[in-house]
Amino acid sequence: MRLIICALILVFSATTAMSADTTVEMLNKSEGKKNVFTPSLVYVDVGDTVTWKSSSKGHNVEFIKKRGIPEGVKAFKSKLSKDTEYKFTVPGIYAYWCTPHKSMGMIGFVVVGNNLDNLADIKKVKFVGKKSKTLAKELIARIEGAKKSSY
Repeated sequence: MRLIICALILVFSATTAMSADTTVEMLNKSEGKKNVFTPSLVYVDVGDTVTWKSSSKGHNVEFIKKRGIPEGVKAFKSKLSKDTEYKFTVPGIYAYWCTPHKSMGMIGFVVVGNNLDNLADIKKVKFVGKKSKTLAKELIARIEGAKKSSY
């Protein structure tokens, strides 16, 4: 009996450990910055889900069309002030922003499956506003740094 209970505990804990779903908060303020996604850069595996939690009102998530998502991925835009989630089935880099605050630096990236095949396209995304452009450069540099350190 004890062996069966131990086996069940191992099965259920292994299943939980394999699930690497991630939560990103949408906030009005964090660490002295206004209108931010925290964290602004996440790495997930194909099949994982990212949940954006509406911790502050007035924010949403919108994938940046054309160059901001891997080829074949459909547009995604959540409602304002609502938690939302997305299951990532296509590897690559996904750039997104909060529609009302995209010019104020409220952008983020999800890297799926450590696949950087669309990095050149991500670098060509037309971010709006100085804060967004600056943060985009910083996040891209972090992605490139992680790529170099994996060799």
